[in-house]
Amino acid sequence: MSDLRKFPAFYFTIFQDGTYEIEIKKSRFLCHLKRVITEDEARNFITRIKKEHWKARHNCSAFIVGNNGEIKRSSDDGEPSGTAGVPMLEVLKNKQLVNVCAVVSRYFGGVKLGTGGLIRAYTQSVAETLQKVGIVKGMLQQEMHLKTDYALNGKLQYFLSLHPEYMVKESLFMEQIEVIVFVTKELVSSFQTEIKNLLNGKIDFKLGEFTYNEVLI
Repeated sequence: MSDLRKFPAFYFTIFQDGTYEIEIKKSRFLCHLKRVITEDEARNFITRIKKEHWKARHNCSAFIVGNNGEIKRSSDDGEPSGTAGVPMLEVLKNKQLVNVCAVVSRYFGGVKLGTGGLIRAYTQSVAETLQKVGIVKGMLQQEMHLKTDYALNGKLQYFLSLHPEYMVKESLFMEQIEVIVFVTKELVSSFQTEIKNLLNGKIDFKLGEFTYNEVLI
């Protein structure tokens, strides 16, 4: 595994892929959201949606790729410049999302919306779809193995139950109790101090790998 300690402490992205439709002045706006990790994956998704919705007047798109959102692209796909792709991208940016692609397929209903109306429509389409699919926060955490005596397990478990910021993966029952916990990178040192004080030093720590764990927000 690469050294994840060099990566961001946290990120935001969508919880799941999804599609949601809104209607504005007889035009249908279908927003498709997908998690992607490369620009090629995003572009392949855009191509697929365009093939599936070839009858749509426009298939506008925006995506942000990279752990730090290094790659940002948008397309108006025939809509007036700046009325579709950029507003869609702004919604993703305002939510601080990464590794996500949005495509909005517009089926024209015969009523022109004007520049301001188009911007509001594409913005609303993406924003409402994000509400439907959900957003997660991915936190860079270190796996920590805690070993202590069975007599202290109750105190340890109670402490952990009061601190949801420490994610318990599992408990192993062997010669000693071993609890595997994920701790956010910045909290590792303070966590060790808290546990040592709680158990009067009767605890052994073993540091595991760094990994990202996601929480729905």
